[in-house]
Amino acid sequence: MDKFVIHGGKPLFGEVPVSGAKNAAVAIIPAAIMVNGVCRIENIPMVSDVLIQMEILRELGCGVRVIAPNTIEIDSRGLKSSVATSDLNRRMRASYYLIGAFLGRFHRAEVAMPGGCNFGGVRPIDQHMKGFEALGAKMDIRNGIVCADASQGLTGANVYLDVASVGATMNIMLAACLAEGQTVIENAAKEPHIVDLANFLNSMGADIMGAGTDVIKIRGVKALQGGFYSIIPDQIEAGTYMAAVAAAGGSVLVKGIIPKHMDCITAKLEEMGCEISEEEDNIRVTRSGPTHKIQVKTMYYPGFPTDMQPQLAAALCLAQGTSVVTEGVWENRFRYSDELRRMGARIQVDGKVAVIEGVEKLTGAPVRASDLRAGAALVIAGLAAEGVTEIEEIGYIERGYEDIVEKLRRLGADITRVTVADTPAMAKAN
Repeated sequence: MDKFVIHGGKPLFGEVPVSGAKNAAVAIIPAAIMVNGVCRIENIPMVSDVLIQMEILRELGCGVRVIAPNTIEIDSRGLKSSVATSDLNRRMRASYYLIGAFLGRFHRAEVAMPGGCNFGGVRPIDQHMKGFEALGAKMDIRNGIVCADASQGLTGANVYLDVASVGATMNIMLAACLAEGQTVIENAAKEPHIVDLANFLNSMGADIMGAGTDVIKIRGVKALQGGFYSIIPDQIEAGTYMAAVAAAGGSVLVKGIIPKHMDCITAKLEEMGCEISEEEDNIRVTRSGPTHKIQVKTMYYPGFPTDMQPQLAAALCLAQGTSVVTEGVWENRFRYSDELRRMGARIQVDGKVAVIEGVEKLTGAPVRASDLRAGAALVIAGLAAEGVTEIEEIGYIERGYEDIVEKLRRLGADITRVTVADTPAMAKAN
């Protein structure tokens, strides 16, 4: 069993580089399946989700090479199959992007139902299927396999999403790139990684307009050609390190970001009492005095991101006064609150609302990550807490954070990744 061991109570100082956006990479890598040539993709975050995707593509017959740190080449010209049903697909949420990519290239797909983080609520793919059906695909789910058939070809259509789903927006874009005619996605999601996917596809010859707005227009093209692309910095990773400073104190320069993407996060940290300054493509966050209560509600971009909610909540555990955090995107995303209470936090959860009464200190304890961002919240709490925090189920955390231990150590944190032998009780539980 692997876990993080954190000796907390140390403020953070120094510089931390931000990796490429995980949520962009996990869509762009499957998109390379549609390209008739070699794609060189730079600024790839080497997190477990990305490594799994690279292995899935290799299993399918694609050539995937790591040619430099954080740079890969994908050659899918030899790909013949549109069937991806191995257990690897079930280990990550973003495997569903293979459906859109396969439909675009082969007009058919069989893909195992995705896995990934479970927030305790429903994370359906009904909006994805609605979009594919509008383009002319027959959709079915059989024995845990999503089956799509558009043997007559895909035809552009108007698709109105019932909710501004990020995954559905990106998946429909993939399939529509090689469809006949024009596709219009209304009530589209607007997150930065959607714009990044559109920019990647356009650089390979697609014709997509409006990404970043709630109406995206895709004119189908005959083929996509190989080329070069660099993925944008990860907004959520940057925000996580900023929230860590808010909790533990100190002053950190977060390097290699797009400041505009951070506006919704920096606004809340400033409201808490942190000092924020922008320096070209860097942001410095400083916290030397006490932080203060705030109210925050997660929303679709450009609102406060749901993927930053647990990390901000961890920092608010030490803010003066009573904060209110409302989850406006996913259900039951407060499961981490039980773990924070083990560390001395005062959190009361009622449905989609958490009331956090700030305490003077947190105390280290053995805790367990329940999903990717919940795990990041526990790391933040451990950095700020007195004593030793041991975090289990760190595989969730490593799905989305590249070299998190080394990056934090360079900021002065006392954090190590250790492997311990499973006890008989653990083995039985597993």
